[in-house]
Amino acid sequence: MQIVCLDLEGVLVPEIWIAFAEKTGVEELKRTTRDEPDYNVLMDYRLNILRKNNFTLSQIQEVIASLVPLPGAVDFLSDLRSQYEVILLSDTFREFALPLMEKLNFPTLFCHELLVGADNRIEAVRLRLDDHKRKTVQYLQKLNFEVIASGDSYNDLGMLKTADRCILFNPPASLAAEYPDMAVAREYSQLLSFVDNDAS
Repeated sequence: MQIVCLDLEGVLVPEIWIAFAEKTGVEELKRTTRDEPDYNVLMDYRLNILRKNNFTLSQIQEVIASLVPLPGAVDFLSDLRSQYEVILLSDTFREFALPLMEKLNFPTLFCHELLVGADNRIEAVRLRLDDHKRKTVQYLQKLNFEVIASGDSYNDLGMLKTADRCILFNPPASLAAEYPDMAVAREYSQLLSFVDNDAS
């Protein structure tokens, strides 16, 4: 039996931190896992910026509520879920994701959580499991699933390399150049075709 594991941001929805950076004008927050391979380093960097600017969770959630899935994402995910088991493996947070999950018709999402103070400021992140994307794929394989994975960033590499089959979706040029053996899709139709061909 096949199961499909997808990244969320950059694959189905816009990058949350980039949207918040554009809303606030804080350019440093545009740095994502496309730029920084070490997720812990990236989150420490982001939290320091949030503290410096006194940003609250509610301010971020307000921006997230205004986001919509990428063009074609809802139909793509609906088509995919009608044929395969699908899990979204993301390094986002439950406190961020709910409005986006509603717009995607509530797919299964594995992600992290935030520690939020009484003043509504984010104090720390609570990782569900370190390197959770790769480990989730491994556990699914132990359950006798054949895993097909797709993502767009450096933090997806563990998942992609561990999966039985993988494809990059709209990756940055640097990532595609570093991993020329990985297939690349630029449209949802290509991604769906890759899954169908590999699952047949």
